[in-house]
Amino acid sequence: MNAPYLPFTRPSIDEPTIAAVADVLRSGWITSGPKVREFEAQLSKLFSGRPVRVMNSATAALEVALAIAGIGAGDEVITTPLSWVATANVVLRAGARPVFVDIDPQTRNIDLQQVSSAITERTRAILPVDLAGLPVDRDWLYGIAQRRGLRVIEDAAQSMGANWGGRQIGSFGDLVSISFHANKNLTTAEGGCLVMNNDAEARLCELHRLQGVERFADGGMDATLAGGKFNLTDIAAAIGLGQLPHLQAFTARRHALVRLYFAHFDRAAGCVLPVADFKHSNWHMFQVLLPEDIERGAFIARMHELGFGVGVHYPAMHLFTLFRRLGFKDGDFPQAERVGRGLVTLPLFPAMHDEDVARVCAAVTAVIHQLRSRS
Repeated sequence: MNAPYLPFTRPSIDEPTIAAVADVLRSGWITSGPKVREFEAQLSKLFSGRPVRVMNSATAALEVALAIAGIGAGDEVITTPLSWVATANVVLRAGARPVFVDIDPQTRNIDLQQVSSAITERTRAILPVDLAGLPVDRDWLYGIAQRRGLRVIEDAAQSMGANWGGRQIGSFGDLVSISFHANKNLTTAEGGCLVMNNDAEARLCELHRLQGVERFADGGMDATLAGGKFNLTDIAAAIGLGQLPHLQAFTARRHALVRLYFAHFDRAAGCVLPVADFKHSNWHMFQVLLPEDIERGAFIARMHELGFGVGVHYPAMHLFTLFRRLGFKDGDFPQAERVGRGLVTLPLFPAMHDEDVARVCAAVTAVIHQLRSRS
């Protein structure tokens, strides 16, 4: 009998959480309300008491963070080309220009050694990404920002449960955006949050989150800025509240599965494995770089036939049409381009069994040998 299909990720949602969602539905209050406030309070506690506001996506959180930082027309924001396209889209939507810096091929994060040379008189912020939940070196990052007087807007979408120097990502730093999308280490189905520095930023975030509207006790209201519609529902918040108690266990299980990946992976297949960081990373994803002689599409198709889901996170975004229109071209960021062509995300989620890892590793080796034999 064939083993069931193994996706590259699957959320772990327990029965008490499902029951809590049902309770919200029965309550009649299904949009933003008491569960959102409770979720924000619990997140603030996790992040050392910093103000937190939840939103319907981490993209929205990034967009609001740029607004709070005052980023606008004529400004430049330094970021990585190897991320989900939202990272740079929000910069464009703010009227600013993304300035890409190539990646470190080992960490696959932005190469901090190259950041200083990309700073100009128009630079207002650095927007780093923790790819696969491996944090960018926060000491180095904030050292650059402080010396040059720049804001840091952390795209920590994949970093829930990761840490730097023993401190939870989000518990320190400047503006931090975290995702609760369905494939993240902690999910609300869709959603995210922004961690901020003070109550003034939190109040500004609230205005941007819901149309810039202020309400008064007498029933009147005013709109003081052109905000968006980014609020999270109580339905989603109930899922998040159910997930939070399991975060530490989820992270520990991911670590255990990744250790098995390193133990079982056949290095002779020629793949480049991620940095074996069990100190900082939450192991949101396990990504390997395929050998250059292996065509990724064929590899993914064959793995799917064998019953294994494989993801692509991410192509180098500066080669998308949107950014080519800004003047970016092939060869601008060779490390990101090489990794973006060959990176694949293998199955990793807490409910996986130990033997699933061995099956994935065996399939990867078999598929690579098969594709090579055909060429």
